[in-house]
Amino acid sequence: MSRAIALKPEQVPAASQPTLDAFTRNIGFTPNMMATFAASPIAFNAWATLLGSLSKTLDVKTRDSIGLAVSEVNGCNYCLTVHSFTAEHMAKLPEDEIILARQGHANDPKRDAAVRFARKVIETRGKVDDADVKAVRDAGYTEANLIEIIALVAMYSLTNFFNNVFDPEQDFPAVEPAGSI
Repeated sequence: MSRAIALKPEQVPAASQPTLDAFTRNIGFTPNMMATFAASPIAFNAWATLLGSLSKTLDVKTRDSIGLAVSEVNGCNYCLTVHSFTAEHMAKLPEDEIILARQGHANDPKRDAAVRFARKVIETRGKVDDADVKAVRDAGYTEANLIEIIALVAMYSLTNFFNNVFDPEQDFPAVEPAGSI
């Protein structure tokens, strides 16, 4: 059961309204997570700015795959439903690739290196080995890309933690629990 109520449009703080309106226009509806997150204009707008900036890094398949891997490790069902939906409909990842991403892998070798590294970062709280860094570099990622992968892990963890704490009502199609994939 949700621990916070998604704000109704008339309840959204004025400082959150433009950001929330932009998401609603782009997505076609207002996700419950965003209507809940908007209660704090500072946190909501900071997250939206980070999301906008990081949407310019890597490619959408890699970003969504990292989101799936991180959300799986953090046990965030809300984010798993969102990333599974966007991975299928926006990134055009087939179902087997979505499952692989949740497990920290990808069929594409370069994307696999990024997803493995992201999963290692979240599992070890950033205490990766030299071999982990070397593997992602050897796959063709630059120093800037490594920083961007770490930033994506942090951003996805923020929404994972938010959703795990507040448990907003699901508004995307359900996905299979981790034990069944």
